Amino acid sequence: MRHWLSIAEGFGKITAFFSLLMAAPAVVSVIFNDGLETIYISRAAGVFAVGALLAVVGRRWREELNLRGGFLLVITIWLILPAFAALPLMAVLPNLSFVRAYFEATSGLTASGATVLSGLDAMPPSLNFWRAEMIWLGGMGLIVLAIAILPFLGVGGRGDMLQSEIPGPMKDQKLRPHITQVAKVLWLVYAGLTLLCALSYFVAGMNGLDAIMHAFTTLGLGGFSSHDASFAYFQSPAIEAVAVLFMVVAGMNFAAHFTAWSQKSLAPYAGNLECMAYIKLLAAAVLTVTVYLYAKGVYPDWLSAFRHGLFNTVSIATTTGYSNADYGTWPLAAPLFMLLLANITACSGSTGGGIKLIRFLITVNQAKTERQKLLHPKAYYDNKTGVSLPQKIINSVLFFVSAYFATLLILMLLLTAAGMGFIEAFSSALACLSNTGPALGEVGPAATYGALPPAQTALLAAAMLIGRLELLAFLVVLHRSFWRY
Repeated sequence: MRHWLSIAEGFGKITAFFSLLMAAPAVVSVIFNDGLETIYISRAAGVFAVGALLAVVGRRWREELNLRGGFLLVITIWLILPAFAALPLMAVLPNLSFVRAYFEATSGLTASGATVLSGLDAMPPSLNFWRAEMIWLGGMGLIVLAIAILPFLGVGGRGDMLQSEIPGPMKDQKLRPHITQVAKVLWLVYAGLTLLCALSYFVAGMNGLDAIMHAFTTLGLGGFSSHDASFAYFQSPAIEAVAVLFMVVAGMNFAAHFTAWSQKSLAPYAGNLECMAYIKLLAAAVLTVTVYLYAKGVYPDWLSAFRHGLFNTVSIATTTGYSNADYGTWPLAAPLFMLLLANITACSGSTGGGIKLIRFLITVNQAKTERQKLLHPKAYYDNKTGVSLPQKIINSVLFFVSAYFATLLILMLLLTAAGMGFIEAFSSALACLSNTGPALGEVGPAATYGALPPAQTALLAAAMLIGRLELLAFLVVLHRSFWRY
């Protein structure tokens, strides 16, 4: 009982902190006079009251959270916070059902960018800002932000929470001894790059609010836009170039960004196997899509093919989800190739989703090793992905990759059983599990997820949560041995 109450205290304090973040759209509402400030304030007050009550009730039985408690707290937060985040959406858009509002909020907080909403250009500025803010918070991980101020909040178990929250194998790097400092450093780098991105967008031609909102969703690799046409609205190569640059930056390991900044050198990138593989993979993918689009006559000249191939390939491969053209009308091989890239391209320790590139590299190297063993059974081979890796790490990575694609298959089957077409089921399962957003067919870049029935919408919301929890946290909680002690 005390264990659960301790989790309730942590959840309550983080929920109360989350409610304070609704002040930002309230301020935007006042500035742009859209008349919605009371909605944000009242919903924030209600969420704060719930969080404060849980914190007070659990405080008396406070105890240090262990690894299991950390997992439970993380999962509880990611399951319930979208419901709180959906409250302003439902208040402003009364025809929006809870399932669709939960989907939208989940997409925001998981930095997926899939949307059920249309008419974004006419939407109140403060609501678009709230959607963008959710992406920004979810990009690095709302819990990491909370960990940065946990000494103030007074919640234990910081190390276990961060281990279960930080995306990718980065969690095993030697950043863990000083958890609070790590979280603060990551957020300082993240906030600094966001500010630089917003200024760049403004200089390139965006208005101030658009620049801030798109900086949030660019660094968060979420892809929410304040315009239905996404980046096609701006018709600006300069703005698209800024987006490409910062999407590439956001798809890299933020620990590498901090190291490069602290050393005032690009050497940390050059010495990072994953970062170099990331740049090479993106360059090869852009070249491939560009050549394919030109060869198929989709665009009449190389420059147009390169512009659209570059922007959309980088956007989808990094799991952002922006578009400057309806790539759903391209020959199927190109958008399908980009969606497959979304599962493997983003680096560990980035705001991107999917398997993460380092896991893919380890898997490929292990496949090469096994092939060599078939030819020379008595020889010794080592999987060297930058460094020599212990077998338990290799086994863990192989299990993760297998479980990831098994989950993808199960989601696709469930969606087809719920009445979705094959292309839509496969691509939407792929897009939501990898936290990319737009899919193909009826849920492509020129459409939304708004026409889906509740069952399909709920399944895809679950897919986004599973993807954001990096699958293993979800599988661990499902195992009965997790609950045995």
